[in-house]
Amino acid sequence: MRRWQQLLRKLWQQVWDALRPLDPYRSVKAALGALVSVSVIITTLLVFVAMHSATELRVITIFSIIASLLLTQFVANSLTAPLGEMTDVTRSMAHGDYSRRVRSARRDEFGDLANAFNRMAADLEAVDTHRKELVANVSHELRTPIAALRAVLENVVDGVCEPDPETMRTALKQTERLGRLVEHLLDLSRLDNGVVPLHARRFEVWPYLSGVLKEANMSRGASTLAGSGTHTRTDVHLHLDVSPPELTAHADAERLHQVVANLIDNAIKHSPRHGRVTVHARRGEGPESLELEVQDEGPGIPESERYRVFERFNRGGPAASGPGSDGGTGLGLAIARWAVDLHGGRIGVAESARGCRIRVTLPGLESARS
Repeated sequence: MRRWQQLLRKLWQQVWDALRPLDPYRSVKAALGALVSVSVIITTLLVFVAMHSATELRVITIFSIIASLLLTQFVANSLTAPLGEMTDVTRSMAHGDYSRRVRSARRDEFGDLANAFNRMAADLEAVDTHRKELVANVSHELRTPIAALRAVLENVVDGVCEPDPETMRTALKQTERLGRLVEHLLDLSRLDNGVVPLHARRFEVWPYLSGVLKEANMSRGASTLAGSGTHTRTDVHLHLDVSPPELTAHADAERLHQVVANLIDNAIKHSPRHGRVTVHARRGEGPESLELEVQDEGPGIPESERYRVFERFNRGGPAASGPGSDGGTGLGLAIARWAVDLHGGRIGVAESARGCRIRVTLPGLESARS
């Protein structure tokens, strides 16, 4: 019995879909056609009544006109109701209120327009929320080093502490943190606006990655790593594994440097004491393609949090920070994701028995051809 009911419902749905052009609630054109048809039918019936009764033709004409006007007014109000509501919602959006939506259960073109309008309003609300969060996060990130730098300088000016090398190093550290944040924000701004050109070329992977790791070793406790933040971890060992050793790839060396440098810096910050960070490089599926993996021995990333890893200002929480880590700005992995997207590649957190493993796949010559 239940199966027959399901079959009848399915058959009725197919018939109903086939009759969609004839459904006045699913097409404005059909609704207007139905309006004209009903008006003609009413007028014809009234004329027929007048011909077979003593009623005067002018009275019948007046009644037909009134009936047609009432019917037209009813249909017009029904058709234009979503437009009036859209106008009210648009005025609210102009004043900064993106929470209102158009309530419409229509199945015609106006219903489709209302659904598209609601999707647009939701997108604008998400953009506005993202903008407010970005301003709040940037303000918070700027406030911390500025407050620390101000405290150091006030102590020096008031004579509380001497401008010795240790005090100046503290001030320099906060200044460098400000510089890194501004540099990352500029990088993200250029990436968002699409003004970062991609200069892809063929290069040998082993010497290239060796240079990146060498810079990472030299930057620990010294200068900034190009495209990433600094770190003071000198107890973490860096290891490079390229197979085959003569591996070549086709990519933008500068943008790829940002990706690898940020991933290494992030892995070092989250590594345990005397941990090890390994950079693996393998040939991808396409010609001159490349598959990179950066793996650490830290606490790893829970599966429920992996989708947030590459969000801006996401720093994985305090529990995930390694010894001596300041948490960074939370922009390094966001920049890495955008740089990989520029290549048409993929970046994500891969499964790992220990620590965190982030995998980058670059399409090589396939993206260059496209």
